[in-house]
Amino acid sequence: MLDPILLQIAKSAILERFGSTALNKTALYEKYPFLKEERAVFVTLHKHKDLRGCIGSIIAHRTLLEDVIHNAQSAAFSDPRFGALRSDELEALHLEVSVLTPPMLLEYEDYANLMQKIRPKIDGLILKHGYHQGTFLPQVWEQLQSPENFLEHLAYKAGLSPDVYAHHPEIYAYQVDAIEEDFNAVRPL
Repeated sequence: MLDPILLQIAKSAILERFGSTALNKTALYEKYPFLKEERAVFVTLHKHKDLRGCIGSIIAHRTLLEDVIHNAQSAAFSDPRFGALRSDELEALHLEVSVLTPPMLLEYEDYANLMQKIRPKIDGLILKHGYHQGTFLPQVWEQLQSPENFLEHLAYKAGLSPDVYAHHPEIYAYQVDAIEEDFNAVRPL
């Protein structure tokens, strides 16, 4: 189970952009040593249950603290699908932090075999083919419940057509540990 401090860090990182006090990283590292671990994180924002921003790292390349801060601010202000978050939207937000396990390459023979290997509602998937790449967190299974729909939309997200699976693209699976709360219910640091 994830520590609620991750939600507090994400909220505080977003509020920094609206003029709140900057996070004291040194104090956070001292009080919560696990924040020094290199981990990959996604931060997702919903507004009235609709996606409002989602940015993350697939591969761990910075500390958990730095990844939460960076991805919270990016989800709020730099997701290319949305304009920058406005202060009048804060009351309607729902905040989620997902910490990923390292992705593992799925060995599969063909599309039918791939369908047998993916685990709905457990696995997030990464599709890589040429210069194209896309990922869906395991939470996306809530909207795309069949493996066929999940893989089809994953191909579209990567900028490819679903026939890409005939060309045996690389597929990686990962899992997440997630924590979520209404933005206003999270106590800022």
